[in-house]
Amino acid sequence: MERVSEEVGDHLISGILFTVLAMAVAFASTLVGVKSWIGVAHKFGLVGRDMNKYDKPLVAEAGGVWVSMGASFGLMTLIALYRYINGVLYSFVELSCLIILLFMVSFIGFLDDLLGWKKGLRVWQRIIFSALLSIPLIVIKAGVSTMALPFVGRVNLGLLYPLVLVPIGVMGAANAFNMIAGYNGLEASMGIVLMASTALYAYYKNINYVGDASLIMLASLLAFLIYNKYPAKVFPGNSLTYGFGAYYAALVILGNFERYGLLIFTLYFIELLLFLRGLANGVYKENFGRVNPDNSLDPPYDKIYSITHLAIVLSKKLFGRATEKSVVMLIVSIQVIISAIVSAYFILVGPI
Repeated sequence: MERVSEEVGDHLISGILFTVLAMAVAFASTLVGVKSWIGVAHKFGLVGRDMNKYDKPLVAEAGGVWVSMGASFGLMTLIALYRYINGVLYSFVELSCLIILLFMVSFIGFLDDLLGWKKGLRVWQRIIFSALLSIPLIVIKAGVSTMALPFVGRVNLGLLYPLVLVPIGVMGAANAFNMIAGYNGLEASMGIVLMASTALYAYYKNINYVGDASLIMLASLLAFLIYNKYPAKVFPGNSLTYGFGAYYAALVILGNFERYGLLIFTLYFIELLLFLRGLANGVYKENFGRVNPDNSLDPPYDKIYSITHLAIVLSKKLFGRATEKSVVMLIVSIQVIISAIVSAYFILVGPI
């Protein structure tokens, strides 16, 4: 019995060490990639205007592709450490699925970035491509098709789950994560909070590889944030937003905690409702604020059509003026509160 306890302890320590090393690889490779990319992007004209600043400086675009690269290197490092040191293939199918999905979805995002803002893929093309790029999850038949539905009870959805619901989930998350964006450090910071929450719940549920994969992505996002925080030297682009959204959906599906994942994604559902409100009023909204000479922000419309617009209004009321930093701080703080409440309820009370 004592020997078994020692072996369990050794595996736990090695598992923690492997995860930390994989995170370090993800962080370092992302940091090096992004730093090198900034100069290359400027050299070849892959730059965009920073719309929330009065002088609209040029900033390197599509830096988010290095987040996907860094996270992929981290995942491969984790697999290799378990294989070469412990002699096991650690969740090889699932982690390989995540790597393939990341590359596929990020490629579509990068293609959109190369074609240019508002000139790239059309909305319907993004939707179709992001749904089709859930194929790695479909191939391994990720997730559990038996679900508990309100007022119905447990229902086995059979092939409807992998062939229909999984693509819808990946498509929805990839496109939704792209909706609350446009401010220095916002997308990366939101991703960090979502990954921390996902890791916490995955470890609580003893789905360790999902927790490990979440922390590896978190490390990549932290490295990216160094160059993306205010004042940004690089933008994430659709390379990051599509890739991260699909990755998040994949983790939730692989971990079989869809309800938890949907609830901590609440802000993005609210953003969708505000977006639809704009369409109903004939407005295809932009998230950017109206910039004043002192770089303070005013709401771009008379009504609120985005979480970012709401944050501008709240910032003016709370702090007397709205800035890009205050908008990001407010939105990320709201996400932290939502994630904390949902996590506490699911862990202390149980799934809804």
